[in-house]
Amino acid sequence: MAEKSRVSKIFAIVFVVLTISVVAGLIAMVTFYKIQYNQSPPTPRPTTLTTTEAPLPDMRLPRSLLPSSYQLFIQPHFYAQIEEKVNVTTPNQTTLFTGNSTVYFLCMENTHSIFLHSQGLTLSHHRVVDEDSGQQLDVSHMQSQDTSPHFLEVRLDEPLKEGGNYSLFLGFSGEMSLLMEGLYLSTYVEGTPEFEGDPKVERFLAATNFEPTMARMLFPCFDEPDMRAEFLITIIHRKGTEAYANTKFRDSSEVDGWRVTSFQPTPKMSTYLMAFFVSKMKHTETFFPTFGVKLRTHARSEAVERGQTKYAESISGRISDFFQEKFGLNYVITEIDQVALPDLEPLAMENWGLITYQETTLLYEPGVSSLKHKEELAITVAHEMAHQWFGNLVSIKWWNMLWLKEGFATYMSHLAVDHVESSFNMFESFVMDCMLTAFEADALTSSRPLVVPEDDIQTYDSIYQMFDTITYNKGAMLLRMLENVMGSKDFNTGIKDYLKTFRFQSTDHHDLWASLQKSESTGYLKVSEFMEPWVSQRGFPLVTIDTTSGEVSQRQFLYNNTAESSLLWNIHIDYMSSKTDKGRDLDFNVRGPVKKPDFIAQDGEWILANVNCSGYFRVNYNRENWERLFTQLETDPGRIPLMNRGQIIDDVFNLVRANVVDMTLALNSTRFLRDEIEFLPWDSATHNMRYLVRMFDRSEVFGPMQMYLRTQVETFYGFFRNHTDNDTAPGDHSQHHSQLLAVEVACANGLPACVTMATTKYAEWMNSNSSTNRIPPNLRAVIYCQAVAAGGKEEWEFAWKTYLKSKDTSEKEQLRHALTCSSKIWLLSRLLDYTLDPEKFRLMDAASTVQDVAQNAVGHGLAWNFIRANWDSVSLWDSVSVISVVSKRFSTQFELQELERFLEDRFSGSGWGEQVLEQTRVNIRWVEENRDALLHWFQWATEAPPTHQ
Repeated sequence: MAEKSRVSKIFAIVFVVLTISVVAGLIAMVTFYKIQYNQSPPTPRPTTLTTTEAPLPDMRLPRSLLPSSYQLFIQPHFYAQIEEKVNVTTPNQTTLFTGNSTVYFLCMENTHSIFLHSQGLTLSHHRVVDEDSGQQLDVSHMQSQDTSPHFLEVRLDEPLKEGGNYSLFLGFSGEMSLLMEGLYLSTYVEGTPEFEGDPKVERFLAATNFEPTMARMLFPCFDEPDMRAEFLITIIHRKGTEAYANTKFRDSSEVDGWRVTSFQPTPKMSTYLMAFFVSKMKHTETFFPTFGVKLRTHARSEAVERGQTKYAESISGRISDFFQEKFGLNYVITEIDQVALPDLEPLAMENWGLITYQETTLLYEPGVSSLKHKEELAITVAHEMAHQWFGNLVSIKWWNMLWLKEGFATYMSHLAVDHVESSFNMFESFVMDCMLTAFEADALTSSRPLVVPEDDIQTYDSIYQMFDTITYNKGAMLLRMLENVMGSKDFNTGIKDYLKTFRFQSTDHHDLWASLQKSESTGYLKVSEFMEPWVSQRGFPLVTIDTTSGEVSQRQFLYNNTAESSLLWNIHIDYMSSKTDKGRDLDFNVRGPVKKPDFIAQDGEWILANVNCSGYFRVNYNRENWERLFTQLETDPGRIPLMNRGQIIDDVFNLVRANVVDMTLALNSTRFLRDEIEFLPWDSATHNMRYLVRMFDRSEVFGPMQMYLRTQVETFYGFFRNHTDNDTAPGDHSQHHSQLLAVEVACANGLPACVTMATTKYAEWMNSNSSTNRIPPNLRAVIYCQAVAAGGKEEWEFAWKTYLKSKDTSEKEQLRHALTCSSKIWLLSRLLDYTLDPEKFRLMDAASTVQDVAQNAVGHGLAWNFIRANWDSVSLWDSVSVISVVSKRFSTQFELQELERFLEDRFSGSGWGEQVLEQTRVNIRWVEENRDALLHWFQWATEAPPTHQ
């Protein structure tokens, strides 16, 4: 523990006074509290008891008390900068924070106990007041839990009475976290040196990160999402620093080297949305007149001076305007602060009025950052902006309803970017990526429903595990499916009604269905009946269509083909054929088969179901229809909608993984790629081929498979080769993704022209006397990676040194990833060791680096051994993600046994572990069943040009 800081005698008196109660202004506050202190000295700290008459609640707070507002005084004692001057005694850094809170609440039923949350805090003084009479009530004792759910009980001699208004004052102190949770301390460097020996200044900042249950680490509170309240925040911070919180400044004064900054009341909101930060960062300020919103963007002074915040400013205002118009509700807080933090986990957090981001996410520098990074920045900003309505304005009743904010934010963010940056042309690729990612997790028997029973989500671990692809991606895709079924007009009207009806309230999905039902204009659709199976059941359906008989049926799609399921969904199918455009639709909710005459193919006709992937399900056909679709793709692919060209590949490859069709059929679906230059089909194929690579890159299958892919990608790579070789950009923005993917696939599979291009461009940069990097920003990530993979020590160390001195966050991220691409075991081992050194890697980058090494075939075993040997350090990271990634390659019984032992030792009793075990078992079975067929097909395909048969 760092040494606690010392304050002057004058301020010490003032702060002791502050711990008694709260008033509005600083001058009045000091005078008032001196009087109050003499009249009513603080109650001595009670002794904690081990047994009480009323035991602590099991997992959730009782609803006997409901908070209305908090008044908070928080003093982080840290120094923003440690000056080192000759003959000057410098202070030691401190992680101490102190403060007090007064929470006002309404009593809903008679009770002797006030229950709330408190974690890791030292409590000093307490006072309970009947606000209706002004009487102070006697406290018999307090007790608290050291472990989850961290309940604190304040026990009273006399009961609180139903309908009464009360307040609880508590003084507290604690230590700022170094793990990006609660109130945490972060460091950054101003003046990152271009050359070794240049001066640099280390600075410190304090920031908060409370989602989902970490507000209790800062102050005692009712830390559950539906227990909304106002917050009146005052931050006491060192002179020379600035403090920002959720709302506008109210006033600011100085007392003996400290500043006291207070803020206007927040809207009524959940505790996890309360936020502030204290730093010496710079900011820019922009006013958007359309809806009267002021935006400040905070970052390191260097980033601001280099203009790296400008794009975030521009896109934030346009997205805010889009949402305000779309939802028909203006933004509640008329000032928004967005902050580029050097340390934050996750990528961004939607705190109401004070949105925090990882630096890499928010900063963009034209000519240095890639267009892909620009798109990801826009999506992330839009996601957090969408939360200002979904999650902030309308919150959730409990964490089992998390999709109501995260699914909505995921879907709405892409609608917003598609509107304000239409040249990105991202929506179709978003749908495919979102759906494919969700499908992969949702096809396991260990998957879960979108809405889990409330009683199953009680502990921190179970809440944290809800932040997954099911919540984000499946949630978004079900909203898209519902919009398609309802029609956009009715859907959007219902969403407006939902936001307006439940603003400043907490909801569940039944509230959403009710608002959407009111807008349903046809009288045909029963929203609740249609959607309930989709949100309450795990998994998704496989729709099987026989174009010979016209029969259509459904069953749950599972990778484990021996698992039984009786689940059914209400399915809405859009379809077309080679002779007609999009057919109307078909609705059914029986396992079947149901006969549909329109599904009978006539005279060689093909049928295509789930046009534009509007439904959340996979499709299987009789083999004749599959082959007709493949022939169409090879002869005239434009006849099939672009999204379905990707869907066909993904469906058939996953049907193989589920043992529904044979491997030859799936591989035949890739033949048309030889002449394909569009992104989505190639992206889908690459996504599925990565699975083949993970399973077989250590076997004899890999050689002929790589040779096949090298042949298939030649045309795709050649289409962009002139641009790639001559450092020019394709004219169409959307083609940048295609170019990047073409280079990635070609180089990864050893296409000589690509490898030569990448190594040559990297060598020219490495050997130039100028620091100017002529490699096109959009291609840097793949060129860095391929050049380091093909090179040795010299290439790796150049990337490492450049990484250390780079000033651009996106450039650093690309170089960090490139370091993990090396084919030299000793270099990867060195890199893994570096992740344990905080001087070399930030905590949030360490986990990503280990995951990237694990995805490198050369580094996979190294990463697995490293994780187990250094678990004490790794467990401080996002260890669930680390284990999920490293286990993706496991495909042998020995690896399964190792994983089982590890999970039993480290995650005993965790439901999460079953998912990675199931995926490993699926991998083992799949490899055993398909190795020979894959080897035979790839050998055949590379011996002679494939022809349709």
